[in-house]
Amino acid sequence: MTSILVLLGIAAAVVFYGIALYNKLVTLRNRMKNSFAQIDVQLTRRHDLIPNLIETVKGYIKHERETLEAVIQARNAAVTGLKNAAADPTDPDAIKKLGSAEGALSGALGRLFALAEAYPDLKANQNMMHFQEELATTENKVAFSRQAFNDSVMTYNTACESFPNSIVAGMFNFKTGEFLEIEAPEKREVPKVAF
Repeated sequence: MTSILVLLGIAAAVVFYGIALYNKLVTLRNRMKNSFAQIDVQLTRRHDLIPNLIETVKGYIKHERETLEAVIQARNAAVTGLKNAAADPTDPDAIKKLGSAEGALSGALGRLFALAEAYPDLKANQNMMHFQEELATTENKVAFSRQAFNDSVMTYNTACESFPNSIVAGMFNFKTGEFLEIEAPEKREVPKVAF
């Protein structure tokens, strides 16, 4: 009789431990989703600023249509990527596509701002300066939110891959998350040094 009670006690302890691990994984997955929601807010703000920026630039850069169209196409791709990633922030493919689309948008915006340097009237335009400042502020917020998201992903992935959590994660189909990497083309360029 005593051995049966001991076995029941061990079984109950294992079940409660499994429940605790499951709840921990759910909590970490929800934190990861919440962290992505913060990125969603900042990227949406960024995407909303771009049409106003384009309207400001259009009047000055009439013959630079390709650059404007590249920014518009990159923005549209980034908006689509954000919607897909927001639908399921745990989908690694959607997060990768979002990172690529945002990187392309950053590159297109960089080319637009470089082009704007050639137009002194545009460079001095109050709306242009305002949008550049707003975008720079938003970029900083995106970077901070991305760091928080990636920290949440790391914590969640560590919990999913650690033993004995990995057993519970496997049983209940918890998939590891994907880090959000927004590649800026200028980050890959080798700096030029001249003396």
